[in-house]
Amino acid sequence: MSTLKNKIRKVLEENTSKKGRIFDYSIQVLIFISIVAFSVETLPNNSFFVKRILKIIEMICVFVFSIEYLLRVFVAKKTYKYIFSFYGVIDLLSILPFYLRWAVDLRALRIFRVFRIFRALKIVRYNKALNRIALAAKIVKEEVVLFLLVTFILVFLSASGIYFFEYEAQPEIFSSIFHSLWWAIVTLTTVGYGDVYPVTMGGKIFTFFVLMIGIGVVTVPAGLVATALSKAREIQDEKKNTNEV
Repeated sequence: MSTLKNKIRKVLEENTSKKGRIFDYSIQVLIFISIVAFSVETLPNNSFFVKRILKIIEMICVFVFSIEYLLRVFVAKKTYKYIFSFYGVIDLLSILPFYLRWAVDLRALRIFRVFRIFRALKIVRYNKALNRIALAAKIVKEEVVLFLLVTFILVFLSASGIYFFEYEAQPEIFSSIFHSLWWAIVTLTTVGYGDVYPVTMGGKIFTFFVLMIGIGVVTVPAGLVATALSKAREIQDEKKNTNEV
């Protein structure tokens, strides 16, 4: 039994072997077909033939994804750890709507059909570049959390500042700090939709400094991600060289 688990685990989790690569590519193709079918299903006035084909495709995809999910649960070293992991939840959500539809015929459960879009995330598992991004996210996690905290503080300070500068001139737009948050967000991110803007001299000067800070808010994450991706590539290359040795 242990040998069987190891063989299945090698095919499911390693793409270094021929069987592993075939499995990875097959699942990626199936995910793509499933996403396309899901999109076509939303088109109005589909013929009966098209609906029938889409239903067959859906059943095949769900069958394969269900077998894959059960096999991953079977070979997992720690079953509960896999089930409640990111990939485990995504794998479950990709098949859950189908079984809920057949189990109970309630209109409220139609909302679960939206989970079918999570099949797109399943492809993350089978792509080395995307896995590298996931590794980079772990590396830079603490820096990103700190950056988000600082960004939140800057948004609050920007909203507070523009409120005090513009409240008297535009009480209907900047009626409170909460109402000023939209301006703060679009200004700091340098989006600037133009639907809310300052009219006072103080507000315009304040906006200038917020825009300068906003440039840093946009560029800092790019630098963090680039550095983390480089580190992730080094880690993957080291693992690859170790395995080859």
